[in-house]
Amino acid sequence: MRLKLVLFALVAGVCLSAGIPSQGGATSQLQKPLQEQVSVTNIEIPVRVLKGATFVDHLTIDDFEVFEDGKPQQIETVYLIQKTDIKREEGKEGSPRWVGRPQLARQFVFLFDMSDYMPEVGKALDYFFDKVILPGDSLMVITPMSQYRMRSDAIAKRSLAEIKQQLQGRLRRDILMGSAEYRSTIDALYKILNADPGDQRDPNSEFTVNSPEEQLALYRQYINKLEALRSIDEKSLLEFAGVLKSLPGQKYVYLFHQMESIPQFSPKGMSMKMFENQDNPFTVFSYMENFDLHTRSVRFNVEAVKKVYADSSITVHFLFLTKTSAVNVPVTEAKKAQAAMDPRQDVTMVEHSEDIFSAFSEVARATGGISESSANAAAAFEKAVNASENYYLIYYKPKDYKADGKFHEIKVKVKGGGYSVTHRAGYIAS
Repeated sequence: MRLKLVLFALVAGVCLSAGIPSQGGATSQLQKPLQEQVSVTNIEIPVRVLKGATFVDHLTIDDFEVFEDGKPQQIETVYLIQKTDIKREEGKEGSPRWVGRPQLARQFVFLFDMSDYMPEVGKALDYFFDKVILPGDSLMVITPMSQYRMRSDAIAKRSLAEIKQQLQGRLRRDILMGSAEYRSTIDALYKILNADPGDQRDPNSEFTVNSPEEQLALYRQYINKLEALRSIDEKSLLEFAGVLKSLPGQKYVYLFHQMESIPQFSPKGMSMKMFENQDNPFTVFSYMENFDLHTRSVRFNVEAVKKVYADSSITVHFLFLTKTSAVNVPVTEAKKAQAAMDPRQDVTMVEHSEDIFSAFSEVARATGGISESSANAAAAFEKAVNASENYYLIYYKPKDYKADGKFHEIKVKVKGGGYSVTHRAGYIAS
């Protein structure tokens, strides 16, 4: 859907205003290698440990076990982190200590993959600027139209209230303008299905079809257009990870993805079409293929994306927003818009987000992030933020390290059991 444009916006950064610069070096950074420049001294793992819904903050270095490719590893140092503060530090007696301090400044990235602006998104920004962001943090906001990069030095010089107000205005504009073609394509699909084949009573209708075959062909034409608009390029996903990897500190990505629904014939409408075309098996099968059997499959290598994002030590939180508008038709067709949500009608809106949902839920898990489905964008965002406010940083030195360019799986366990442990899935040794 819109995510294709969201990722493309990475190379088209603009400024909110003076003092809030865009990422001018993005294009050159895209050429940097995607693999992590791993120090053979230590591997860093942000780890979150929960008991139920509560973060567990009393664990010591002896409570953790780290495995790489199934083999136990020697933990060097463990830090307990709250936001950007080190609350506790432990190292194994007799083992070399971590030289220097961990980089705890936070890089926040908001990606808005949405076709409609929700007021709850503004509330999420309120929460972020009022409760979350701290001196030293940076923020990047990527919309279907633009990229806004707010560095820590620029944020320190300006009023957060002013930045928030400007950002909310730009965000609403960008979402609506950037998804205009997508929404118009949804509208066209809805009107095509509502056109009565052979019915010439409305010569002013935008879509007049003369047969079921013509209706199906026109519908497929616009479905193909819709799929092209929402197509996700694997190369862009990997380049995005490369851009974030080059940034210092702890990196958090919040992907706001709005649930997608497309117009289809309802069970009632399908039964009618089957009955009307029962003497034409080919047409009957075409209806089934386009509606009853219609699914969306993932079109990029999810495993490759998971490994690169885990290697880049980026925590991705996937926020699946289930609130959508009915269908964006003119006011004169408001009655039809309401009917589009009623399964008793011939045409209804059917959710089809299965490809995006499954893929990015996996990416979130591989990076130690969460996947949250909610009609409330602000509540989903607050839950994701809270999941990253407290964590442990574990460092270990891999046994028999080799820069083999391969992905090495990491598993962190907490002795005693009964805990939920999340962390990145591994790293690429290079």
